[in-house]
Amino acid sequence: MAAWNTNRAAGDAVPNRRGAVAPRSTTVRRQTNSFKKSQASNHTTLNHALEEEIKAFLINEDELQQFDDLTKVNPVTTATVLKCLQARYAASVFYTNAGCTLVALNPFQPVSNLYSPGIMKEYHAASRPQELKPHIFTVAEQAFRNVQSHNEPVNQSLIVSGESGAGKTWTSRCLMNYFATVAASSTSVKCQENVERIEKRVLDSNPVMEAFGNACTLRNHNSSRFGKYIQLQLNRSQQLEGASVQTYLLEKTRVAYQAPSERNFHIFYQVVKGATEEQRLEWGLPEAAEFFWLPNAEKTLEEDQLEETKNAMLHLGIDSGTQDQVFRVLVGLLHLGNVRFSSPTDECHPCDLKEKAAGFLKTTANLLKVSEKDLLEQLRVRTITAGRQQQIFKKPCSKVECGTRKDCVAKVIYAKLFDWLVKVINGSICSDSIKWTNFIGLLDVYGFESFPQNNLEQLCINYANEKLQQHFVAHYLRAQQEEYTAEGLEWSFISYQDNQSCLDLIEGNPTSIFSLLNEESRLNRLSDATQFKTRLQAALASNHCMSWDVFSKVPNFIVVHYAGNVSYQIEGMMEKNKDPVPPELVQLLQKSQDALLKKLFPVEEREHNDTKAQNKAVTVVSKFKGSLESLMRILNSTSPHYIRCIKPNMNCKPLLFRSEEILSQLEACGIVETINISAAGFPIRVPYQHFLERYGLLRAHWQHNLQTAASINGCSPAKKRKVSLDLSLHQFLHFLFAAFSLLNASILLRCL
Repeated sequence: MAAWNTNRAAGDAVPNRRGAVAPRSTTVRRQTNSFKKSQASNHTTLNHALEEEIKAFLINEDELQQFDDLTKVNPVTTATVLKCLQARYAASVFYTNAGCTLVALNPFQPVSNLYSPGIMKEYHAASRPQELKPHIFTVAEQAFRNVQSHNEPVNQSLIVSGESGAGKTWTSRCLMNYFATVAASSTSVKCQENVERIEKRVLDSNPVMEAFGNACTLRNHNSSRFGKYIQLQLNRSQQLEGASVQTYLLEKTRVAYQAPSERNFHIFYQVVKGATEEQRLEWGLPEAAEFFWLPNAEKTLEEDQLEETKNAMLHLGIDSGTQDQVFRVLVGLLHLGNVRFSSPTDECHPCDLKEKAAGFLKTTANLLKVSEKDLLEQLRVRTITAGRQQQIFKKPCSKVECGTRKDCVAKVIYAKLFDWLVKVINGSICSDSIKWTNFIGLLDVYGFESFPQNNLEQLCINYANEKLQQHFVAHYLRAQQEEYTAEGLEWSFISYQDNQSCLDLIEGNPTSIFSLLNEESRLNRLSDATQFKTRLQAALASNHCMSWDVFSKVPNFIVVHYAGNVSYQIEGMMEKNKDPVPPELVQLLQKSQDALLKKLFPVEEREHNDTKAQNKAVTVVSKFKGSLESLMRILNSTSPHYIRCIKPNMNCKPLLFRSEEILSQLEACGIVETINISAAGFPIRVPYQHFLERYGLLRAHWQHNLQTAASINGCSPAKKRKVSLDLSLHQFLHFLFAAFSLLNASILLRCL
């Protein structure tokens, strides 16, 4: 790789931001032991000289908003970076470059003309879009042009990361809109119509996926409760041919349990609020209906738009009749949530239905088109198969077990429905592999989460964020510095936070949280949270990324993530990992007369739901880990682009900038280290072959002049050939570096 820094002549040592030459040294990469220690280290007292520089830099506050790239900040500290972002945010400038990363601050309010078709056209038509104001469209256009230029790797990935509520979903939606727009240009009218049809379907997948996969949480009104990777498929002419959607870990437990002040998935509220009078009569859905699984229904959100979802489903090939089947099943789940049980007077008898529960049970059975008698039987009585002869026994369930089985029915139906929906969307928008050659991927995953109560869902979500942070560290913070050293360039390592210890704790071999969870899930015994905590302490106490809250009344463990400490409750974690679905419940749904449920639970799958299959079932963490590893392989095979979404305040208030909250996010994702490496590094990086193709003419001209000089001095033909061969690429580069050192850096960048 030919690489040079335009701020110095060839052969100079690497200067730091104050102009001093950094000596060659070997730096031990230290891992941060805890998030609090990381905060403390970043707030250590600066020496007097640096303090003076910071004061001098910050004295002109009116000029701070003009720094559209944080690598221009001098000196680079958390204080100067934070002040620049604050000044730009106050001036309603929400995007700022930070080396290889774009920092996006959420305004928490609509911003006119920031994403209009005119702005898209401006960035797409610009000869050098990077010279325009920082924008997500700059990143998108760079990725699109990389595909056009066929630079390896040709396939691109845009990785949108950040905390819950930082604006990832909105950013991904705007990026999809941009790519669909710029990839729809064509001179052929027939081709144009086809591309526009595909574009419409691709964009319509967004409101459908958000309706069924997003929900209002404590930190975000439109929080993605699943991860998705969307591949926009391009043909040889970079026209949009289709797209595909891959999803990860839907939070299906939300169907049956919503934390205080949170809501269920948007689609439930859309159906209840948007149903017609005829549908309300058919579905048993009066205006004043109250459902346990529909909390905070009085809240009105902009996401509660059933018509938009219905229109999008229609464009994706889901007709009105099928839509009604979907909505009827969803309402059936709401009625199921109101079926409550009371403990029987005699344990040998099944649990009794509470008052009014019988009516809800009847409505549920009618909407799901299953036998009311069979539904009640399967909710209250457990089937046990034992012995070599597979004898079948019936055992009444406790009140808690009845509730668990009821929740299980709702979760398995919703999960199957969601998977079916993704399959339908892919069938509508995905193109044949022979029609497309490259893709641009958009990754929108749940952000880092830490709630008052955290369980297996949050552990998996934060594990995914740890993997993405490691990808960023490996691709940029570590790989770029190692490349400089490998090529013999003067470079002093800039330290950064490495999260490998945390990943070893969660997924490592032979012993980790995941391995112990899976081992516990395979044991045919009742889960014991206290006992599992003891196993964790014995096996993983030596890992500094794990600790314990000794004052907590419930068994828990604390993981020191790159973005902060999170306490996880152990109670219920093993059962969630098993994710058991009693075979008799599946068989009940297979007997449904509803056309949609017949698709979701085909009879031929019955043999997969016996007891042996249940014991061999893949656990939740194993399945999630496997799908995440598959995603990482895709990301590692593409050219990545990073967009870091930052949440300015935890209350989601417009234009409110809370420095401490933003600082913790900047430190967690390594923004300051990124800026330091980008500022001190080599901004121009060209492969040798491409470099020679562009400047080979200069090399040939130089060779000719030297050969002419050798001829004048009476050299033999053999000597002339030796002179030519001695003009190695290394010498040629030094010749160019010396020539370029005479030029102004800005002129050089324009020439390139």
